Amino acid sequence: MAELRPIRIGFMPLVDSAILVAAREHGFAAAAGIDLQLKREVSWANIRDRLVMRHFDAAHMLAGQAIAATLGLGQMATPLVAPMGLGLNGNAITVSGTLALRLAAAGLRDGVVDAREAGSALAAVVAHGKAHGLPPLRFGVVFPFSSHNYILRYWLAACGIDPVEDVVLTSVPPPYMAEALASDALDGFCVGEPWNTLAVERANARIIVFGAQVWRGGVEKVLALRADRAAAEPELLADLLRALDAAARWADDPANHPALAETLARAAYLGMPADWILRALRGRLVPQAGGSAVSDPAFLLLHRNAATFPWKSQALWIYSQMRRWGQVRAQPEDLERATSTFRPDLLRAALGEAGALPGASAKVEGALQTPLSIGSNAGRISLGPDRFFDARVFDPDAVEAYLAAFENIRLPVPPDSA
Repeated sequence: MAELRPIRIGFMPLVDSAILVAAREHGFAAAAGIDLQLKREVSWANIRDRLVMRHFDAAHMLAGQAIAATLGLGQMATPLVAPMGLGLNGNAITVSGTLALRLAAAGLRDGVVDAREAGSALAAVVAHGKAHGLPPLRFGVVFPFSSHNYILRYWLAACGIDPVEDVVLTSVPPPYMAEALASDALDGFCVGEPWNTLAVERANARIIVFGAQVWRGGVEKVLALRADRAAAEPELLADLLRALDAAARWADDPANHPALAETLARAAYLGMPADWILRALRGRLVPQAGGSAVSDPAFLLLHRNAATFPWKSQALWIYSQMRRWGQVRAQPEDLERATSTFRPDLLRAALGEAGALPGASAKVEGALQTPLSIGSNAGRISLGPDRFFDARVFDPDAVEAYLAAFENIRLPVPPDSA
């Protein structure tokens, strides 16, 4: 029997590490001849740095983080590629018990998790605070270049709350979110599971919005590699992608969710109760301690709706948010580099016809209000819905027009006046 080839992958303790964990613990990596070595980390900065410095061969990485590294935002530019997504959605916006009471007084009904109702109540609380000279609310995001940051900002702005002027946003690693909320260092946060549930169960918090309610097709984590590593070992990468695709199909099957939750619950991975993890896998979260579950079948997608396909339009949406919030200047070469980070061609090459992948590499994001079935009977796949809650759409061929439609655009500070 051939010796297994080692691949070291850094991951964060989140439910959306499920595909990687399933690949290792349920035999998919070994069947592909790979010794998948998963290394748990405590922060997204560590994940990035260890991948860039070649301590890891690949990483469970924030989609925006892969693009930021390629653009050289916050570090020396290091071209990364994302040949596969690791799921869509999976995060939520959670607030402290104190803020939850204020939101209830402003009209948020008990047990309701709804982007519009919560946004209206939060806008009223923010307006009241400004009128009475109260300190701005503080919200945590997991990293400046994270989907959590962009989803939270998008939702706040669409609800009439300026994410720059009206609140304070700060970066906190996922494992420390609940503690920051309990100690009153934060009033709320946007994070992936199981950290919202931990805050609900142990810090008197309340989940008020699911990320999937803001954008039904929200790009989240990707498998990221250094571009030079991907080019140097294409056969090994293809084997890894095939193993992860098989793991994703298995992990997205509801019949396998109990076994997957038990695996993820191990101390080496999440170290959390399996029933908490199962809530996320089944899309049935409990927003308040002792309350009833709220269901959303799109809360976390691991394979359905082409959840592992790295759409170039998703990369461009992230780039548009970097532009919108002043993280990057408008330069044609940056748009091209952001687009080139997502590599659907590598996934197609690895999976071939058996992958049943979309034929296009980009789409208008937010245009699918109902599911769309495409492909032949042998390789039929379903896409969407992928709508944004404010009904906007993002055309990847019209980035400038998309940005021009927003009133609150932040321009980067010139270097000489930073």
